Amino acid sequence: MSDYVELNRANWDSRVSHHVQGYGLDAFADPSHLSDVVRFDLELLGDVTGLDVVHLQCHIGTDTVSLARRDPRRVVGVDFSALALAAARELSAAAATPVDFVECELYDTLGVLEPASFDLVYTGIGALCWIPDIRGWAEVVSGLLRPGGRLFLREGHPVLWALDDPRPDGLLALRYPYFESAGVHFVEEHSYVEHDEPLAAPESVSFNHGLGEIITALMDAGLHLSGLVEHRSVPWNPLGDAMVEVGAGEWALKEGPERLPLTYTLQAVKGD
Repeated sequence: MSDYVELNRANWDSRVSHHVQGYGLDAFADPSHLSDVVRFDLELLGDVTGLDVVHLQCHIGTDTVSLARRDPRRVVGVDFSALALAAARELSAAAATPVDFVECELYDTLGVLEPASFDLVYTGIGALCWIPDIRGWAEVVSGLLRPGGRLFLREGHPVLWALDDPRPDGLLALRYPYFESAGVHFVEEHSYVEHDEPLAAPESVSFNHGLGEIITALMDAGLHLSGLVEHRSVPWNPLGDAMVEVGAGEWALKEGPERLPLTYTLQAVKGD
């Protein structure tokens, strides 16, 4: 899987045009508009006024621009896709909400951004599953934060990532690794937004990381856990007919939503 970066970059490049059409970017013409993801996060995220914020794996910038509308001192978005960042810059300009967007692969971030220069590292839904080494990620997070700075992470739950695709019998079955592994190769013709034309680069490699692995990596990198909340909803439909929309762009299990954690919010603070 040594070519995972180029394989995944091509995959995400091929999604950009579909996501620009499917993410409802016109809504950002309203200066009060926030993405559904950031609006969901606000209760736990709290006040970011005056903070220096970096958003890792920011894609086309909908969550990044939304964060910038919460009155931080500055916001930097980082992604490895030049096409995604071009769309993000267009969105930032059209939304009249300044954001600095930086192109680099995640593990190279500390060679591009000044270390210990941020108060908040924000990472959103569907990010950690694209990186193979959670300990390396935790070192990047710690390196970016000032002492006392905070990580805010809402992510797909590793149990969700381990589930089989929707099955004809409707059972929820574990198929893929829960713990960190060498990665799983997928070929998927379509992204998670509706589009007719298949992806030009349908191959990708994804990686799971157990909650214990994530928390331990952060602790070993000098952060201490300050919050962990598991959620029964997720901002897309991963399980077909087993899911029902519950509002604000979130989906939950139609029957017995208490059976399955779908996302989680983790917060951690860097020691002095």
